[in-house]
Order: sequence, then structure tokens, then C-alpha cells
Amino acid sequence: MNIYVKTTLHQISIAVQSIIAIMDSLEQNDLSIQPTENKLSIGELLTHLSVICKADLLISDEASEEQMSNFYSSSSLQSIEDMKNALLTNFALLENRYLHYTEEELMQTTTSYWGVSYTRFEWLIEISNHLYHHRGQLHAMLVHCAMKDPDVALFE
Repeated sequence: MNIYVKTTLHQISIAVQSIIAIMDSLEQNDLSIQPTENKLSIGELLTHLSVICKADLLISDEASEEQMSNFYSSSSLQSIEDMKNALLTNFALLENRYLHYTEEELMQTTTSYWGVSYTRFEWLIEISNHLYHHRGQLHAMLVHCAMKDPDVALFE
């Protein structure tokens, strides 16, 4: 097992657990809060966070723009519980895939439908960055716009 993959997955797990803790601090009616017009609501951002592990894995597998559009349109999560379950399921999928990659597979370069090429290991780092980025957005939206501090540690 690659130690870099293992430790990167650990960091992703920290993000996932803190996102779940934030979800646990919310009520269903909080999902409709939209701090900025024409931007994502809290529920839409949580839906996006819930599918990032699988979506970015599909992108790293060279899914087409059409395939990704179909994936996103079929990812309609309505309840906090559904979002938590999707986040955990999609993280488990990502973790299982990466724990079974060989060194050669980790160094294989794949290309996204918009033309960005990374090794599979770089895609894993990108997925981590993606989760942390949107978790920060969520936290800021809740604290500064919705006046709801989830009181969740964002780092170990």
C-alpha cells in the first residue's frame, strides 16, 4: 500500500467527517438558505460536496462532459441524511479504488474532458483540495451569512 495514498485518504477522511459534523448541526430548512443571489444555496453546496468523491473519480477515469452532466443531473439529494449517506458511500468508493491501485496505476496520466491531465495520484490530491475548498465555502456561508456557527473543528 502506498503511504502517500494512505495519508492523503486520511486527510480526505478528516474533511468528510467534519462535513458530516457540519451537516449534523443543520436543520432541513437551513438547506434553502442562499446567501448570494445566483449562487448555490447551502443545500446545493452540500449536494455538490456529497458527490465530489465519485464525480472527481469519474473525471479522473476520463468521463465525457455528457457523462458528467448525466451524473450531476441524477444526483438530486433532498435531505441531510441522504447527503450524509452519499458522502460516506462516495468516499468509500474513492478509498477502495485508491487503496487497490498499483504504483504503476497511480502514475498513469488521465485527461479530463476539458483537457487537464494529471496522474491518478495528482487527481487524488485534487479531490482533497476540492473537498477542503467547498467545506471552507460552506463554513463561511454558515458563519458569515446565515449566522450559524456549526462549532466544528476543521482540522485535527
